[in-house]
Amino acid sequence: MKIITVNVNGIRSAATKGFFDWMAQQNADVICLQETRAESAKLAATITAPDGYHACFNDAERKGYSGVAIYSRQPPDRIRTELGWESADREGRFIQADFGALSVISIYLPSGTSGPERQAIKYEFMDRLLPALQRFRRQKRNYILCGDWNIAHKIIDIKNWRGNQKNSGFLPEERAWLDKVFDEVGLVDAFRVVNQEADQYTWWSNRGQARAKNVGWRIDYQIISPRLRDRVRGAEIYTAQRFSDHAPLIMEYDLTL
Repeated sequence: MKIITVNVNGIRSAATKGFFDWMAQQNADVICLQETRAESAKLAATITAPDGYHACFNDAERKGYSGVAIYSRQPPDRIRTELGWESADREGRFIQADFGALSVISIYLPSGTSGPERQAIKYEFMDRLLPALQRFRRQKRNYILCGDWNIAHKIIDIKNWRGNQKNSGFLPEERAWLDKVFDEVGLVDAFRVVNQEADQYTWWSNRGQARAKNVGWRIDYQIISPRLRDRVRGAEIYTAQRFSDHAPLIMEYDLTL
């Protein structure tokens, strides 16, 4: 099974840059998008109903902001779009598609880069999300949580780690929270199961030729139930084409829908 996740930074913008042409060539089973920034009811059919895929969207109430989506070869058994708190549900930051005993989630954690108010909302989101992740961990279902988590976990996951220790996305409190996700809750960073190399990034600033110089951050993840650790078969960060300031993270699993 092949699963792709990418923050498209505007689904219309990504479409004009060839994302859906590329997607059609990938033969992926599930594609998770974040930051769609659109009212899905007003999107073209080429975006909402690409050949061979079922599409599910969760839009933010605020126009042109946030939003997540899941495309799948097989129709989901069930779709869930609410986590139960305002910054998740009103901002369209979560969508879950169930396929038998497997749940695939597209999730978009808030960024705190615009100031203290948004950082506080990010911390609240993290505090509320952790018990939800613990519930997922206890269930018999398997989970694959795809998305932009807006946190680089370790030094290996960010180029300029010394200069970013006081910046949102690499704050000690944020990194310690991811420690809890992996070490206490027991979920697994699927990418690191098969790739332990440095300089593996999924997001680059638009400033200072960061992408050309590979001065990036790894903030996009597929975080999986521990039972799926041995099912991870491959990982790729696709950088040959540029659809947004993030790159698609492509994972392969020994699973079927």
